[in-house]
Amino acid sequence: MKLPEEFARKMQRLLKEEYEDYLACYEEPRYYGLRVNTGKISVEGFQKICPFSIEPIPWIPNGFYYDGEKEAPSRHPYYFAGLYYLQEPSAMTPASRLPVEPGDKVLDVCAAPGGKATELGARLAGEGVLAANDISSSRAKGLLKNIEVFGVSNPLVLSEEPGRLAGYFPEYFDKILIDAPCSGEGMFRKDRKMIKAWQEHGPGFFCNIQKSIIVQAASMLRPGGLMLYSTCTFDERENEQVVEHLLKTCPQFQIEEIEGYEGFCPGMPEMTESRDEAFARTVRIFPHKMKGEGHYLALLRKGKAEGARGGSALENGTLKRRIQGKGTSIRLPDELVRFLSDVRRGLDAGRFSIYGDRVYYMPEELPDIKGIRFLRTGLLVGELKKNRFEPSQAFAMSLKKEEYRKTVDLSAEDERVSRYLKGETLEVGDLVGEGGKGWNLVCVDGFPLGFGKLSGGMLKNKYLPGWRLA
Repeated sequence: MKLPEEFARKMQRLLKEEYEDYLACYEEPRYYGLRVNTGKISVEGFQKICPFSIEPIPWIPNGFYYDGEKEAPSRHPYYFAGLYYLQEPSAMTPASRLPVEPGDKVLDVCAAPGGKATELGARLAGEGVLAANDISSSRAKGLLKNIEVFGVSNPLVLSEEPGRLAGYFPEYFDKILIDAPCSGEGMFRKDRKMIKAWQEHGPGFFCNIQKSIIVQAASMLRPGGLMLYSTCTFDERENEQVVEHLLKTCPQFQIEEIEGYEGFCPGMPEMTESRDEAFARTVRIFPHKMKGEGHYLALLRKGKAEGARGGSALENGTLKRRIQGKGTSIRLPDELVRFLSDVRRGLDAGRFSIYGDRVYYMPEELPDIKGIRFLRTGLLVGELKKNRFEPSQAFAMSLKKEEYRKTVDLSAEDERVSRYLKGETLEVGDLVGEGGKGWNLVCVDGFPLGFGKLSGGMLKNKYLPGWRLA
């Protein structure tokens, strides 16, 4: 493989005697990975039903290698059920190293297509808020789909410049992930087209964008909160020097240790102006050291700024929040109430919002976001149509089989699964008893795929047209 001369010289400078080993990795095949959605199934449970040959990724608790030349997991019904996400193994690392807990308010700043956001959402387990943003509205639409397939029930999907978000979310988030746009040097083996893109826009172009994003994101993190910065490139201008820019601009930040793995390499303090040894706590991933592509990660904690008085913007009341308060209630339309009578999940009436004919179930606390571009606030439950209610695909994916009273459960080997995913009407009289009329949750081996409307043993397909199997 022919590498650009400028890039080759840089890698020789960075790697020294390891450079030849690095070059040799280009003769090896790329690695394919899938990450289990622990919001729907345990790792152990997935291993028991997995139809592919898989091998654990040793530094990712819910990650596995698969043979991308022989297997096609994107065509299997379990993929449509949101049981896993297909992702390059090293790219799983950033979300795995940001310690998200249920109830956190989390922001993924550059989230499309959703590989990291879906993992963060799974670990929130429906509690708190997952704000997933991408400046590109077209990419944000793909992001929204992946979040909904994964069954994330507390999303806020945005499409804005980080600088505009900062005005709406001052010191709001507990955890922030920035997988920054970069020159993509770490992906040259995976995608040879990245070399041409690098020649058009290299590290010198991206580093200023990255410095702007990281400082803007920093203003949205609460004191004591954690922010993880990552790239898929090797250049110090996009890695250590971006972090150094943050530390100079926002001195209340400090570099934290990242959970290690034997293949991780320390960051390079010698590539910074300060030569601060704290940069060795950041992580570099090289493809000749691990079975994955190139990455960089830095975990940062926000302390209290020197000389600051009072509390955070939240404590001082400068952030106006719309509270979907516990204990409050609103009058829900009768047709929605009838549908919810079949739902076996505890739902707080005070968290429902109705905009036009659409019904949403909102996270418990959101700021007033009027004026910024968003694709989704909360979980779309469905639509009110004349005197009936039609549940959404997103709501189906957020459920577990046992959380809905009427279900049609198909085996993955049943040819009706693929017919359902193609949008066809199904004969399911052999699977349903009396009283199953109306909305049914269609499942594959117990995992929801979507809704259908049952009458006389025939299931009218309500699988979302834009998601259908070609």
